[in-house]
Amino acid sequence: MAGAGGVALAAAAIRGGAVGSLPCAMLDAGQIAAQAAEVRAAAGGPLNLNFFCHELDDAPDDGAWRTALAPFYDREGVTPPEAAAGLRRPFDAALCAAVEAVRPEIVSFHFGLPAPALLARVKAVAKVFGNATTVDEARFLARQGCDAVIAQGSEAGGHAGWFLEGHRPIGTLALVRRIVRAVDVPVIAAGGIVDGAGVAAALALGASAAQSGTAYLATPESLASPMHRNLLGSEAETVFTNLLTGREARGFRNRLIDALGPLSPIVPAFPHAATALAPLRAAAEADGREDYSPLWAGQGAALARAMPAETLTRLLAEEALAALRL
Repeated sequence: MAGAGGVALAAAAIRGGAVGSLPCAMLDAGQIAAQAAEVRAAAGGPLNLNFFCHELDDAPDDGAWRTALAPFYDREGVTPPEAAAGLRRPFDAALCAAVEAVRPEIVSFHFGLPAPALLARVKAVAKVFGNATTVDEARFLARQGCDAVIAQGSEAGGHAGWFLEGHRPIGTLALVRRIVRAVDVPVIAAGGIVDGAGVAAALALGASAAQSGTAYLATPESLASPMHRNLLGSEAETVFTNLLTGREARGFRNRLIDALGPLSPIVPAFPHAATALAPLRAAAEADGREDYSPLWAGQGAALARAMPAETLTRLLAEEALAALRL
């Protein structure tokens, strides 16, 4: 939930009885330490730090992508950038040192796991959760000693966390049940879970817990933009797109997606696609538009409810318990 989650949201979720999570994919070591300290000063409970483990290759030839964007540059009156800046970086030694200093209860990884030496250092100070989109990925994570596997179904908002065989979307309910039967570690269901009935369904299928992101976008503690919030609770469509980052992620449509289609083979690999989009995004956002900005959300976005995050957390638990007692 980078860009949408932060200190206030994590602390409120903890106060409500959940595990609070800080998205760290766009933070440096100093920012991680500072935000973790803020959360702990505001709430007492389990904290998760989430990191990306993608491979960051050299800047690819993005000529075809810039050509496709040329009409948009003209429309916005901007020029293409000369070089990449602010790319999302994968988990590395500096971030690992930050984890060792913070000592969170949990560290979760997206897009696979870090190098074995780094993973061993993390295991020494925290529980490790890995994200799986297929049974094979879940088995891999269990073999590497993960303490739990997050079963990310295709309904989930944000980036699909595949890392072994490409993007092969599977619905949350089917994926959870298959992974529960395939591994001997706890399974956390993720994807399309925005109310207590969804939590109860995941637990009934054998999951040990449920993870929710989209449900929290509508809370006042969320950093979601006004346009993003306005789409929550509506019947607006969410789609997988690679246009905004170079990797499949689920979110609401914007002008760029409507014009070019959600998926394109000419888009540079993650995270390089965002480079050519940067001036377009900046120009539109300065004008109050999100024509080129990610509006990540899962397929349960229509069920999102606007209320404080602590209240929402408690309500999710109450609804789930009521559903399980039926």
